[in-house]
Amino acid sequence: MGEFLIAALALVAQKRHVRRGKSSGGAPSPGALGKVEFVFLNPEPLKIPPRKHFGALATALVLSLGLAPSTAFSRETSAVSAPFEVSDSPAGNYLAARLAEAEHDTFAASTFFRETLRSDPQNIDLVQRAFVAALANGDMTDSFALAQKVLARDPHNSSARLALGVRDIKAKNFVAARSELNFSTSTHQRDLTAVLLTAWSQVGSHDIKKALALVDTLSEPSFAVFRDYHAGLMLEVAGKTVEAGRRLKAAYSSDQSTLRLVDAYARNLDRQGKADEAKAVYEAFDRVQPRQPMIQAALADLAAGKKLEPMVKDVNSGAAEVLYGLGAYGLGAAAGRQGDEIAAIVFLRLALALQPDHVLALDTLGEAYGRLKQYETAIDVYDQIPDDSPMRVNADIHIALLMDALGKSDEAIKRLRGIVAEHPQNAEALSALADLDRSHKNFLASADAYTRVLALTSPGEKSQWAIYYFRGVDYERGKQWDKAEADFKKALDLYPEQPLVLNYLGYSWVDQGLHLDEAFKMLRRAVELQPEDGYIVDSLAWAHYKLGHYDEAVKLLERAIELKPGDPVINDHLGDAYWRVGRQLDARFQWNHARDLNPDPDDLPKILDKIEKGMPDASPPTAVQGSPATPQVENKNGG
Repeated sequence: MGEFLIAALALVAQKRHVRRGKSSGGAPSPGALGKVEFVFLNPEPLKIPPRKHFGALATALVLSLGLAPSTAFSRETSAVSAPFEVSDSPAGNYLAARLAEAEHDTFAASTFFRETLRSDPQNIDLVQRAFVAALANGDMTDSFALAQKVLARDPHNSSARLALGVRDIKAKNFVAARSELNFSTSTHQRDLTAVLLTAWSQVGSHDIKKALALVDTLSEPSFAVFRDYHAGLMLEVAGKTVEAGRRLKAAYSSDQSTLRLVDAYARNLDRQGKADEAKAVYEAFDRVQPRQPMIQAALADLAAGKKLEPMVKDVNSGAAEVLYGLGAYGLGAAAGRQGDEIAAIVFLRLALALQPDHVLALDTLGEAYGRLKQYETAIDVYDQIPDDSPMRVNADIHIALLMDALGKSDEAIKRLRGIVAEHPQNAEALSALADLDRSHKNFLASADAYTRVLALTSPGEKSQWAIYYFRGVDYERGKQWDKAEADFKKALDLYPEQPLVLNYLGYSWVDQGLHLDEAFKMLRRAVELQPEDGYIVDSLAWAHYKLGHYDEAVKLLERAIELKPGDPVINDHLGDAYWRVGRQLDARFQWNHARDLNPDPDDLPKILDKIEKGMPDASPPTAVQGSPATPQVENKNGG
């Protein structure tokens, strides 16, 4: 892992467990479920079609090649049974393994590569692929054995060295671990992952002086917080609580908004007998990032007079913290580039090999699988979070949303209602329930849930804009416009120029023929703020269309199509605009394309009718009734 990654890591990655949504005005992905920014920050219903399970696809491939299946493998999850079969044919197993790679199904890839290797155990390409697949799937015994085979042909393979270094740390073979981690570092510019893990191995060898000297070689200013953070953790494990506190305080002074750093520092303060100072650190964090479950649990323990345990207790958990940070950062860096999650998954699996109960690593791993649409695996991972963990309720919320993504909507809503009944003060559970109710068009039930969320939050918090916005959407869809308009205005009071709100309110006014000058200003401003959002561009275009500005609508809709070519609504809109400017052939092409893009069932009959009959003559461009073209956000994972 290069210097840039470590520098960027510098604990910022851990912030993802407080806010995982976009920091800009846009709405975060539905998998965000940040520990403060609730799931209601998904502006559109969670509509993720269930993906055919890879096992059935792989088996079908094997059978289509005329290959006889042999040994059956199955994986039982809390959501679905996913059996598939391996073949007697190496070619069939290899093709199935490569398909699994493409589908990011780590379980199937690991299984099929393992079977393929039986017939060609010396094939280095197969060995390397099987090693990565086993590592990504958490098959540590297999991955360690395969790592040794990789190194027999490629002694400088850093991934294999890292895996074996982790194996040796776990086994307390610290000298061997250092040998693996430093094998390929022959220059002064050493791999910083190796530096940190080597330093932790020195702690294991009871040489804290060497460990700190090694960590302190990270002298660049960008490393300062990260350096002091890990130095503090190492001193804590070495029993030097006061010295640890000095290093953790230095890190905290530079960054007071990172969950892991705040937690480590506050716990150290409490261990020094400074419970009041620890409480003040947690409360300061809570004012900025309210209701984080781990912070709330620590505050409750302090209030009960309980002594807080150190965040990192031994070498294994310290090294796991390094790897967790890499995985968390990697997942954040992979946002929008599906496939890069596998590298993050590998780091998280290594972290969990060292510390199986690392709940934030499990939480992040579940998110990674959700992004890859491996919903069953994601559920498996979230189910590993212990029942007594502060993160357990969050895990249950994730599982419910993943079940909805699998098409088990009734069960998902039932589970969420059960969570809300058991934890009526949990705003995240309420907002998740509101999100699902909205996605299933239970608009007034969703609005009621958001009202309950508002009752749990402090009046005037900026983050409330999202609650008012989505409750406004519910009221508008539930045909209670006066309430909707009031909520949209309140959202803008809390967050002026929020593009999603500008878009929805501006279009709604145009649709009703109200406040047209102000409405178009809002829509134009929304496009200025998010010019690459095809849905917002579509809203401005459709407003022009509604008022008979067909040429302008065509220009904007063509731009929206460039941004979101696969959206059925925008294609349908462009077809309508083409028809109005006399381009009937182009119009029917767009409607046919919209038909093939799986439009909403309510829209499909209208599209088919236009394909067959065209459109009637345009009415005078006055106010037209109908629902606003609300902004949409693509779903990146199932979480």
